[in-house]
Amino acid sequence: MSTFQELGLNNDLLQAITDLGFVKPSEVQEKAIPILLKSETDLVALAQTGTGKTAAFGFPMLEKIDIDSRTTQGLILSPTRELCLQITNEMKQYGKYCKGLNVVAIYGGSSITDQAREVKRGAQIIVATPGRMKDMISRRLVDISKIQYSVLDEADEMLNMGFKEDITDILSHTPEDKNTWLFSATMPREVATIAKKFMNNPQEITVGNKNESTSNVSHEYYLVNARDRYQALKRLSDANPDIFSVIFCRTKRDTQKVAENLIEDGYSAGALHGDLSQNQRDLVMKSFRNQQIQMLVATDVAARGIDVDDITHVINYQLPDEIETYTHRSGRTGRAGKKGVSMVIVSKSEVRKIKSIERIIKKQFEKKDIPDGADICEVQLMSLANKIHNTEINHEIDKHLSSINELFADTDKDELIKKFFSVEFTRFYNYYNKSKNLNIAEGSFDRDSGREGGRGFGGKSDSTRYFINVGGKDGFDWMKLKDFLKEVLELGRDDVFKVEVKDSFSFFNTENEIKEKVLAFFTDYKHDGRFVNVEVSENRGGGGRRDGKRGGGRRDDKRGGGRREDRRSGSGSRSDRRGGGDSYSKSRRSGGDSNSGSDRPRRSDSGSSSGPSRPRRSRR
Repeated sequence: MSTFQELGLNNDLLQAITDLGFVKPSEVQEKAIPILLKSETDLVALAQTGTGKTAAFGFPMLEKIDIDSRTTQGLILSPTRELCLQITNEMKQYGKYCKGLNVVAIYGGSSITDQAREVKRGAQIIVATPGRMKDMISRRLVDISKIQYSVLDEADEMLNMGFKEDITDILSHTPEDKNTWLFSATMPREVATIAKKFMNNPQEITVGNKNESTSNVSHEYYLVNARDRYQALKRLSDANPDIFSVIFCRTKRDTQKVAENLIEDGYSAGALHGDLSQNQRDLVMKSFRNQQIQMLVATDVAARGIDVDDITHVINYQLPDEIETYTHRSGRTGRAGKKGVSMVIVSKSEVRKIKSIERIIKKQFEKKDIPDGADICEVQLMSLANKIHNTEINHEIDKHLSSINELFADTDKDELIKKFFSVEFTRFYNYYNKSKNLNIAEGSFDRDSGREGGRGFGGKSDSTRYFINVGGKDGFDWMKLKDFLKEVLELGRDDVFKVEVKDSFSFFNTENEIKEKVLAFFTDYKHDGRFVNVEVSENRGGGGRRDGKRGGGRRDDKRGGGRREDRRSGSGSRSDRRGGGDSYSKSRRSGGDSNSGSDRPRRSDSGSSSGPSRPRRSRR
């Protein structure tokens, strides 16, 4: 089939399709729509983000429901507010000629009373996030006992976000004979389990291969020291002057910090994460869609509502905890038939993850070098030259030409060109002149075997070992202690390793670059009413010795009369631990990921500085 008319849709929907400018159905639409129109069946559809899944289930649902009835007949569950609103808006556009259609969005962060009022008016279709939907069911504000069609959109992400119990509870209030349509980008075990539990002999369609990345996206990785990650991000941006990108971080804290640093350094950037209010998120997304923001820094959850076709790059500032999540990230670019690039900035200890991702997405990564200063200066110079060459002349300038010509009467063409381009070029040249090389060698890491330095996945030579004064008597085994450390420190799955639990104390390792964070966090930290002490240990893995001494006894939990000796040479005690305050202030640490001490000074508001400055990006 090559047209929507051949799929069997009615005239109202076809008219809306024409208005929207759709010409040919996408592959998932071509496969799913005829099945859902012609038969009452359950369906599992696997397709990447950006392939037109909303229309694939939206058109059949609009075709099948009774618009003359005010009964709720269709329920669509989605993981985030942004995606919920996006689906609702698209369903309204698809059904614009369906007189009497009422599609209502139910999501957190907005008035539950207003949403209940909209439902009461008669909502044939409800689009909802699981948490708010469960809340409204418990308050008896919605009735889904007569729905005929339920959709689990982005099912893998809903399960990753911990909505399995909510989904189970919601679907328990629906008829057993309804049709359930599950749409997902990946098919992990949890999705297969939920399909088996809630669906009856579902038909399955797959666009591409399961979990495979789209062919429109190329994949690159850049190997740097962890402390140079932010500098690498800036260079990748400067090497792509027309970049329009999403930058992924693992935590809300890192997302906000990176965005703030980019803004201070003159980039057009914004943050998108769960701590923002709905109004703030809407403003950020509006600016991004209008390309007033060129670099959107986001968490995985917040980015699920991004529906922008022109994104040129996805930059993985940090790899996700779950490898399958990389598929969702890279799916933000290369949409609507356009080409895109997915970049990954990794430290040495993370290179092994690249091979795991390659197996899942069935694509090879290309290892590339972070551009040096000379390359960036050349790219920026030619970008400026091309913009000037392609600029349409504003003839309002004609009346000023005589004054300009008089000023440059003694300047020949070559000298004039040099002067003109030097205004911008000199800033980049002075900034990057004598800048250091950020690239590092992979060393002995074998990507095929997954081993580094003969130590395998568990061994990391650039790691720090710690003593912690909790153990088996406190209810910890190695897995519980690892989960505890990951949670309180907001670390990834592989960031805590070589965990060894004794009766009254334990050991664990992290990479060297987060040593300060670990030690600072456990300054005056209490767990279940007692102080948890963490110190650097000389025990390199095994045995029960701490710093060359026997480690069998507990430390004084009440701290006695003295303060614990500061463990970091050259630094005082820190009080800016986690708490009620803003722990990611704009203050800079020398040598860290910020711009302080870096090779690029910030530009002053007046456009000049005591040293060379980075030119602000022109808005697209």
